[in-house]
Amino acid sequence: MRIFKSAAFGISLIGMLGLSACGGGSGSAGFGGSQNQSQTIQHSPKAEEPRETIWDLFTNVDDPNTTVEVNRYLWNASLDVLSFMPVQAADPFSGIIVFGFGRPPGGGTAYKATVYVRDPALDARSLSVALYTRSGPASAEAVRKVEDAILTRARQLRIRDGKL
Repeated sequence: MRIFKSAAFGISLIGMLGLSACGGGSGSAGFGGSQNQSQTIQHSPKAEEPRETIWDLFTNVDDPNTTVEVNRYLWNASLDVLSFMPVQAADPFSGIIVFGFGRPPGGGTAYKATVYVRDPALDARSLSVALYTRSGPASAEAVRKVEDAILTRARQLRIRDGKL
């Protein structure tokens, strides 16, 4: 019985110490009459705040206005060239378009594709295409033809906009 009481005391002591570490040091903001009502507490995170404890991993100090940009011409060209495939998922923030199985006009083999536009530049390095048939990955030549068609269409769209 004595061991049980000692263990219970130790666990409760650890719990109280853990909870006391969660408190703010000067009282809670917005509670009590002694706080000045015109005072506001604000936290504006710096560009890179150093992480000091394990609990800092759970705080969000990232800038919510940061966006990932993708090339709109490559994005629209991918949708145009692969319009015979149904779009299953599209995320313009990460630049990923997932297409379902579809047959190209005049073709007999059904294809499935995943397009990744990873950069705002209109460049071949900004585009990755993964092409699959029902029996597995498509040939490298087929992937290259699809990439070339998307790049050609993207350049046409850019010229049409007059932003050469």
